[in-house]
Amino acid sequence: MRPLGTRVRTHRLRGLRVRLVVAFALVAAVTATTTGALTFREARTGVLQQSQDTVIVQLRTQVTRLAPALVLPAGRDELRKFAAEVAGAEPSGAWRVLVVYRGLEATSVPDDPFEELTPALREAVDSRSATVFQRVNRADHTALVVGMSVAFTSSLSSSWPLTGLQVFLTVPQTTEQAYVDALVTAVERAAVPALALAVLLALLAARGVLRPVRALRHATRSIAEGRLDTRLAVDGSDELAELSHTFNETAAALEESVAELRGMEARARRFAADVSHELRTPLAAMSAVTDVLDEDAAGLDPDTATAVRLISEETVKLARLVDDLMEISRFDAGAAVLHLDEIDLAESLRRTLAARGWTDTVEARLPEPDALRGRVDPRRLDVVVANLVGNALRHGARPVRLSLHEGEGSGAGRRAVIEVLDSGPGIPDDVLPHVFERFYKSDAARSRTEGSGLGLAITEENVRMHGGTVRAANRPKGGAVFTVELPLRRDEPTRDGPTRDGPTWDGPTWDEPTREERA
Repeated sequence: MRPLGTRVRTHRLRGLRVRLVVAFALVAAVTATTTGALTFREARTGVLQQSQDTVIVQLRTQVTRLAPALVLPAGRDELRKFAAEVAGAEPSGAWRVLVVYRGLEATSVPDDPFEELTPALREAVDSRSATVFQRVNRADHTALVVGMSVAFTSSLSSSWPLTGLQVFLTVPQTTEQAYVDALVTAVERAAVPALALAVLLALLAARGVLRPVRALRHATRSIAEGRLDTRLAVDGSDELAELSHTFNETAAALEESVAELRGMEARARRFAADVSHELRTPLAAMSAVTDVLDEDAAGLDPDTATAVRLISEETVKLARLVDDLMEISRFDAGAAVLHLDEIDLAESLRRTLAARGWTDTVEARLPEPDALRGRVDPRRLDVVVANLVGNALRHGARPVRLSLHEGEGSGAGRRAVIEVLDSGPGIPDDVLPHVFERFYKSDAARSRTEGSGLGLAITEENVRMHGGTVRAANRPKGGAVFTVELPLRRDEPTRDGPTRDGPTWDGPTWDEPTREERA
């Protein structure tokens, strides 16, 4: 798992603000680059085209003016003079001219190798009468090379060449390159402010977008924490304002639904508690009657005795169910309290087994007296152990083992570990996640069982009040195992109040002991 700081930094790097800034910057960079490239291409083409056209026109004019004075056939000296006169048309002296006539070559600059002239350009001049040109890149400069054929015509034909005289001209494009470099510099200088402006606009846009989004995040977190009256301020009429308005409507509907559900839950708890409380008096009377009938059952006829015993058993089950319902009502109402006392845990477990006649039935693996002590509620610990052992005896198979030892739990500090194991078939995998749910029964068709379906739920609540945990699992060799972990020390040595938040309980109070306490 990555550290929290790394996750926060990663979240920030992937946040909406960063994405907006990056998107704006990319758009600005692409736009500036594309615009700059198109502008540069057009400007460069225009500069080079203008330079090229000017050179070609000047060359044609100069050759047209000087060619009639050239006597053909001509020797090397005449060709050199002609080349020098053509090159003299450029006052700056940047022109270099090569004249070719019937295998003879002469340059305006003595011993000029004329390296810029390529075979392709020579071939183009040989094959056509039009003026051709080519730009040649050298290591240190770029040059424009122009080639043309000079043809003399007779009076009989206007296009028939009488002789072949070729003139080649090379001109360094230093000025044009300077113009192009200036364009590149201008484009670069324009791109940086454009990128900075895009980032600034992105920050402003992100601020305007993130403010309502941030408010929505805080409001959502507030609702998740239970403050259902949280609302957003709606400003404007854009999509974000519509989202805020929708959020407010959703929050209002959620608050109304939760309030209604809480009211229904409170009424259901009150109903269950009231019914349980009201049933205790008639059940006490019925229990007294059934006790009397049980004593006289031996003197009754068989059918009547069977009916009496059936009524007695069902009365006991109903009384247990009412006690369990009242205990659950205490938890739901937040009225359950812990009465902590430092006790010998092993001795408490022995008393639980002895009180229910399980000493010879359950195999107990407990430490020596006073070897493991803890601050717990003795009555609630008795309920926890009795429910788990009774559940193992009813639904598992013997032998059933109860063990207690000290161990390191999932939390900090020393913890007491109580395990209840049986040798039955175990708990089905589809039932295992639901064993602590109220009234849950693995067999839906089994409508009546010996238990109320609340024992494990009461066990879980009692363990949770102590700050511990309880879990159910299956043993590899068969059978179920229930494990309870209870902290051996508590921060508050005094008696605890209610351990769960709940509505203020103004219904009936319970001062009478439960059936487990009476046992």
